Amino acid sequence: MKTNRTLTKWLTVLAFSMTSLTTLTAFAQGSLTPPGAPVPTMKTLAQMEPRTPISSAPFTITNSGSYYLTTNLTVSSGNAITITTNNVTLDLNGFTIASTTPSAAGTGVLLAGGNANIAILNGFITGGVTNNGSVYGGSGFGYGIFYSGNNPSNVRVSHISVSGCLNDGIHLYTISSTIVESCTVNTVGGTGIYAQSASDSTVTSCGDTGINAIIVLNCAVYNAGNVGITCGPASNSYGSSSNSYGIYATTANNCRGSSINGTGIFAGTANNSVGLSTSGTGVYANLLAVGCYGQSSSGTGLFTKNIANSCFGYSTTSTGICANIANSCMGGGNPALAVTNKYNMP
Repeated sequence: MKTNRTLTKWLTVLAFSMTSLTTLTAFAQGSLTPPGAPVPTMKTLAQMEPRTPISSAPFTITNSGSYYLTTNLTVSSGNAITITTNNVTLDLNGFTIASTTPSAAGTGVLLAGGNANIAILNGFITGGVTNNGSVYGGSGFGYGIFYSGNNPSNVRVSHISVSGCLNDGIHLYTISSTIVESCTVNTVGGTGIYAQSASDSTVTSCGDTGINAIIVLNCAVYNAGNVGITCGPASNSYGSSSNSYGIYATTANNCRGSSINGTGIFAGTANNSVGLSTSGTGVYANLLAVGCYGQSSSGTGLFTKNIANSCFGYSTTSTGICANIANSCMGGGNPALAVTNKYNMP
């Protein structure tokens, strides 16, 4: 009996499976003819890396697009890379552009002819120029980044280090949306950075002005032969000069300036800033000084034609604070104060 029941069970299962198979085959399965010839499904090399490699110099960019270095580049004369068109991104890709020209000349990256919409990023431009007692000379480039012809516009230079150039480090135009950010310039005979905006950048040892810009933010200049920083508003920045202004600005906010033979900080308005000078004025505020400290060895510590508020000025041999109106200020010097109208002060 048990065997018959088992056989009956398996026959029932088999009958159900045959019925299901018949049902499935009744549905249309579609055409087995391919819709067309096979096509590639993988990305092309241009899609994977939509940029043009640069592996030798000199090199001229004549077409818009994105370019990148694949190795270090060295030229023995002239310019290394010249850009003659608009809408170009040049990525140095961490590599170095160098020149061995015996008497420094040429440019690392030259913008030729009023270029617009340019980005230069991520790398080094170097030459062999040195500073010997404020006399700059040697081999390499005349300029790190420079332009010729009409002024460039909408240019961004980011994370570039320039060193050992006879003239300027990064020289762009100041009123056409030119931005220099997170860059360093070291040992150039002229201006370190010249642009509309400079931020988070450092210049060390230049023969002329360290940074010349409309807006300067979070920058530092060490050992400028002329003005350390000259700009409109300067914020959170430091400038030093041997013979002129450490910082020369319309407004100096949270800044520090020093000069040996000139003024530490010269501004229309100085806020929470420190100016030091050996023989000139520590802080010179044309209109207003608030929360500032000025010190000089033989000049005035802090000078303002108008108002000094909550300031301290000190001079070793001259006036500590000189102001028309001083409120809650302190001075030390000979005399300590030369103030016409004093408030909340002895």
